[in-house]
Amino acid sequence: MHQKADHQVPVLVVGGSLVGLSMSLFLGRLGVPHLLVERHSGTSQHPRGRGNNVRTMELFRVAGVEPDIKTAASLLADNHGILQTPTLVGDAGEWLFKEIDPGGGLARFSPTAWCLCSQNDLEPVLVDGARALGGDLRYFHELESFAQDPDGVTAYVRDRDSDDLYTVRADYLVAADGPRSPIRGRLGIGQSGPGELFANVSVTFRSKLLADTVGDRRFICCYLTDSEADGALLPVDNKERWVFHAPWHPENGETLDEFTEDRLRRHIARAVGVPDLDVEITGRASWRAAERVADQYRSGRVFLAGDSAHEMSPTGAFGSNTGIQDAHNLAWKLAAVLGGWAGPGLLDSYEGERRPVAVATSARASARSVEHSHPGFAPAPGVGGGRKGGILNVVLGYRYPEGAVVGAEPAQPVVPEGMNLTAQPGSRAPHLWLRRSGERVSTLDLYERSMVLLCDAGTAAGAAWHTAARRVAETDGVPLAAYRIGSGADADLTYDAGGDWAETHGTSPDGAVVVRPDGYVAWRSAGAVPDAEAELRSVLATVLRTP
Repeated sequence: MHQKADHQVPVLVVGGSLVGLSMSLFLGRLGVPHLLVERHSGTSQHPRGRGNNVRTMELFRVAGVEPDIKTAASLLADNHGILQTPTLVGDAGEWLFKEIDPGGGLARFSPTAWCLCSQNDLEPVLVDGARALGGDLRYFHELESFAQDPDGVTAYVRDRDSDDLYTVRADYLVAADGPRSPIRGRLGIGQSGPGELFANVSVTFRSKLLADTVGDRRFICCYLTDSEADGALLPVDNKERWVFHAPWHPENGETLDEFTEDRLRRHIARAVGVPDLDVEITGRASWRAAERVADQYRSGRVFLAGDSAHEMSPTGAFGSNTGIQDAHNLAWKLAAVLGGWAGPGLLDSYEGERRPVAVATSARASARSVEHSHPGFAPAPGVGGGRKGGILNVVLGYRYPEGAVVGAEPAQPVVPEGMNLTAQPGSRAPHLWLRRSGERVSTLDLYERSMVLLCDAGTAAGAAWHTAARRVAETDGVPLAAYRIGSGADADLTYDAGGDWAETHGTSPDGAVVVRPDGYVAWRSAGAVPDAEAELRSVLATVLRTP
């Protein structure tokens, strides 16, 4: 049966939205052949999921698509903050926050920044990037069924255009097939959490006069609070294309058919505060916000990623970002196992690392919705009562207390109280500007295709670590790049504008740090050791689950 499959690939990705496309892009960057199938005929046409957080943009930066995303996002490049107001007429209301990065403090932590790029603009960039790397992306192709055995997965896919059915044999299947994931359902994987939070009808419309009312208020989103016509207004081009989220209450028996164009036009005009506003409805889509996390992220050779694994309130734009970061975590592990330089057990760490992040982040998203009084959200007791405060620690500071790391503290919280990116094992490695052959690079630019060891260019211990890493890479078949940081002839990387790599990474000039391909710290040594080669070999065997 296996030999008769029409296609054989290492990885089959089911779902071609943001998470599936990101998975394709990341696998392509790592040289992993794969096939992606998506039941819809093309990318999203609806402007939604626009907030790409700084961690996601770091991943897209390393994957080479950040410039194209910024070009696609240029129309909203000057939009910041969330406004809450009873009407857009006059000066009433308040900014829940006016700047994403007030004072520019984010530059201390990252070489990039948040980017406002709607899903309908972002997905085509990811498609082009994935296909340029050899990704086989098939839209209007639907997974009908699959069966797995100890050696792989056999999938049955229908070409919805020709109605032809064909088989795909894959080593692994990644389910990025959305919140109602048929794959999760067939696997019998349950979900935990409060469940549905609220529902909206998302309306795209044109209005040439609305820009005059908005004026120079360049918001990401505006919560309009008229008790008879509340909702959320989002600009698409700041000129005449807009999106409005109108609360929908199916729990009260309200049906989608009641949202007629005439009702929506009157609702939007009243919410804005301009009774005769010109409103031309161009599209409608219903959606339900929920807080749920899958009880398992893996069943045999099938993995859940994105909305199939977790659903979150939209406030804070945590959902798609968490899903893209799921894909990045899983992609390097699949590449390592398929490439033979990690044991199959490495894949067990995917759930152990990513599920706790989803649990913590989904709770924070609900709390954010309560803080912002999201239109239509009347939380049940106990829902959205999580810790308040900023979101940068949730976005950049989350960590893996357990997983493919050595020396992490299992008792520490997944999301810390503040920002403390000093290379603790299990945390995202710190950002530091360096020079490589005259080119300015961030330390984060070093991490993608291999394990990386950082050591000092000016100490005997640094030389020992560097030599040991080279030997391990040559003899053990593990992709392990080694960089000596400092000054002098031996330095592979020099400082761009001062700094101290050892201090930044919480170690001494005699120490070393090993970083995973996803930019997370696998291990660090505070100083020299008697046998650097043996130490590295032991660490890598533990992290990569090799014998």
